[in-house]
Amino acid sequence: MNQLQTVIDVNQPPLRRSDLQPSPDQQFSQWFDEAEERRVPDREAMCLSTVKSDGMPASRMVLLKSFDQDGLVFFTNFESDKAHEIAVRPLVALLFFWPTVYRQIRVNGQVEKIAREDSLDYFYSRPRASQIGAWASRQSHKQATRADLEARYAALEERFKSGKVAEPDFWGGFRVLPQQWEFWQGQPNRLHDRFRYSRTAAHNWEITRLDP
Repeated sequence: MNQLQTVIDVNQPPLRRSDLQPSPDQQFSQWFDEAEERRVPDREAMCLSTVKSDGMPASRMVLLKSFDQDGLVFFTNFESDKAHEIAVRPLVALLFFWPTVYRQIRVNGQVEKIAREDSLDYFYSRPRASQIGAWASRQSHKQATRADLEARYAALEERFKSGKVAEPDFWGGFRVLPQQWEFWQGQPNRLHDRFRYSRTAAHNWEITRLDP
């Protein structure tokens, strides 16, 4: 077996209990802003994990499009594998990994669709080409050739050339409602700092330090 050695700059400040915000959404907002300030590439990219009907987990990268104290929002085709898996079992895990600052953020929670009008507001904020792309992609369905996809896109460009792109009823947003967050700050010698926020019965947040 090949042995891999990865060199990562672990010269990052420690994370202490006194550094943490009282709620995880505030802590996430702080780290998200710091990621922008420190020019973390693709800070909005997150790994979304669902569970298939046979119990097999499935993961893929999606983009965070908004967040607040209620949850984190991403968009997808409702006919995709992930949407079908969410419909059967609306529990997911999210993971943000920012290697340049040696940080990870984990989120576990339930999922719900966002309001239709909010999905459409975001859809029409996208570039026109991306709007047409949402129509062209039959996400997760079998594809015979790349040419078939490009032909569908060209046909849709022709269909919508005289006006705005129609509102797709098969596409929209999901909100992850966190029940647990974890903030991980890498440290030398693998003595990493980890803190977990867990939702209590009183809907408050309990903060626990974890061993690395």
